[in-house]
Amino acid sequence: MGPAGTGKSTYCATMINHCQNIGRSVHLMNLDPAAEKFEYSPSIDIRDLITLEDVMEELQFGPNGGLIYCLEFLLNNMDWLEEELGEYEDDYLIIDCPGQIELYTHFPIMRRICDCLQRMHFRICGVYLLESQFIEDNSKFFAGVMSAMSAMISLEIPHINVLSKMDLLGKVKKQELERYFDPDPLLLTDKANASMSSRFHDLNKAIVQLVSKNLQNFRSS
Repeated sequence: MGPAGTGKSTYCATMINHCQNIGRSVHLMNLDPAAEKFEYSPSIDIRDLITLEDVMEELQFGPNGGLIYCLEFLLNNMDWLEEELGEYEDDYLIIDCPGQIELYTHFPIMRRICDCLQRMHFRICGVYLLESQFIEDNSKFFAGVMSAMSAMISLEIPHINVLSKMDLLGKVKKQELERYFDPDPLLLTDKANASMSSRFHDLNKAIVQLVSKNLQNFRSS
């Protein structure tokens, strides 16, 4: 999971390659009806049921509205998904999800898909990707952390946060970087306050305390 452009498909491909190298039976499941290409061909693909291009053309929806329509269409045809999943009950599935955050935070779509998987006795873990460059901009990092926490609370499944694209990150001292892996409330508050009006300081403090108590550790990729 994660915002568009965070490297979700690349992460999925890397994990599939790793699992295959250690002899695990693993398959890719694509839930993005707008996806165009994959390094590995999906074994289960929502585009076999519905595509964003068709919805936009036939119903005159925009990209975001069309994507939500596609996922709601999937929810109304869960028998299709259950039949597809039935072929892989004893295997590992890596699920490549759409990048629209509202699917995790404002709609019950992904939660219901998780519920379906759990009913079929799949053990689920969510991996939320956030671009590592966000640590260079506190406002973006705050927003990303809040989105990750919202997804975790909404889905109610085991949850891992990953800072992606570490190879593109500028020169950051290792000690400072580690403070973002396990976010330091003092560090985040001081940096946020330094770039904002004093009237936002109490809000910054409240957000940092919320993050510190409820989430939020990160790993790198």
